[in-house]
Amino acid sequence: MSIAGYSGLPGLNRLSGNPVDGIFERSVMSINFIKSDLNSLYSVLNYYFQQKGRNMINWKRNLFFVWLSQILALAGFGSVIPFIPLYMRNVLGVMDDGERGLWVSAFYFGGQLSFCISMPIWGALADRFGRRIMLLRANLVSAMLVPLMAYVPSVGWLVAIRFVISVFSGTVNAAQTLVGSTTPEEHQGFALGALSSALWSGHMIGYMAGGLIVDRFGYTPAFFSGGSMLLAAGLIVLFFVKDDFVPRPVSLSRAKKPKEPFSLRKLFPDFGRVIWTILFLFIFLGFVRKFDDPFIAIQVELIHGPDRAAFWTGIICAGAAISGVFSGIVLGWLCDRFSPEKIAIPAALLSGLLMIPQGLAANLWVFGGARFLNYFFAGGLDPVFLTLMSRVTPQEKRGSVFGWGASAKVGGSLFSSLCGGFIIYNFGVRWIFYIGGILMLCLIPLIGTLPREVLNSGKDK
Repeated sequence: MSIAGYSGLPGLNRLSGNPVDGIFERSVMSINFIKSDLNSLYSVLNYYFQQKGRNMINWKRNLFFVWLSQILALAGFGSVIPFIPLYMRNVLGVMDDGERGLWVSAFYFGGQLSFCISMPIWGALADRFGRRIMLLRANLVSAMLVPLMAYVPSVGWLVAIRFVISVFSGTVNAAQTLVGSTTPEEHQGFALGALSSALWSGHMIGYMAGGLIVDRFGYTPAFFSGGSMLLAAGLIVLFFVKDDFVPRPVSLSRAKKPKEPFSLRKLFPDFGRVIWTILFLFIFLGFVRKFDDPFIAIQVELIHGPDRAAFWTGIICAGAAISGVFSGIVLGWLCDRFSPEKIAIPAALLSGLLMIPQGLAANLWVFGGARFLNYFFAGGLDPVFLTLMSRVTPQEKRGSVFGWGASAKVGGSLFSSLCGGFIIYNFGVRWIFYIGGILMLCLIPLIGTLPREVLNSGKDK
């Protein structure tokens, strides 16, 4: 028997009489002790930082810089995306409205498909390597790719570049995951609501800036201004945003685990019924919310004519985004004080009813006013569902769950853009709003499928 009862490696004791072998035996023993100590120390530090990390970070300061970066990122996308139908007609030569509606659907479908596939992957990587690096990836890669859309030779290439951009984008999901992980639980409703307001603020700035740039200078400067704003967003994250992420402890042992048999259930995480119900709500919300968005420019052309259509599209979209700014803050704040059911159901009801006058509008004032009010109530559903998801999700799984949430919402919008293109091609753009309103009302009974203890999880005061 060797020192302290340690027997060493198999077959080593029979050589323990040799001084050299004794030294080797004690070295092996020391290495094993060190490995054990390192694993224990790592576990202690990991627990400490998981419990205390959010207190070490000034979550309000962090929220502000993430919020600011999101404004710039969404402004970058907003200065380009709403004007794609006009870009297809005026630059790429797609003149027929029915054909253009199908190409717009393909543009959004390609982007949403790649986004839907990639978001769970990025979410899992966020849980493994950190949330801040995912936000950097989304901003900086998008900053390089968006200007390329100004040089496409055909509408098919435009759709292809959109597909690639969406693989690497996802700034909203990355920001939500980071904020949800670094904000104390009692303030998450406010924080996620504020982040939602950044989304709408960014869209507002982007819509107005893009409309003015396209109207005065053309489409190429608009694409480059979008890329510049995404670059600025990435630099803010790089220099000012903090993350309390601590990698999961990895065993130093290289022992191989036996392979388990493959099953289809392993393709989907074991989140539980409540989380999967919320994910289904995100699917339906994404379907309804994006039912009309890609075709706003076509509706503006129908009501007002092609003259300065980009300018008026930017103004109307910016007005809707302004209401979304207040919606995210107000309804997110209310969600911290009242049960989510009391917020979500009235918001879905009023949002659905306000879709109808948008389809009936004979002038831009009616169309823009109805859209302004519609976005106030529809925009508040995102922070409500995100707050619910955060409350029922363990801290260590929020990256994956939020990634699946983003993918679910985009998955829903994936099919809505295809349906929208079909409706425009066969019935006209006004029917987009009529059918969208009915679908938004259908969200109400779906919210009621959540367990009562989840719907009543707020602080009624």
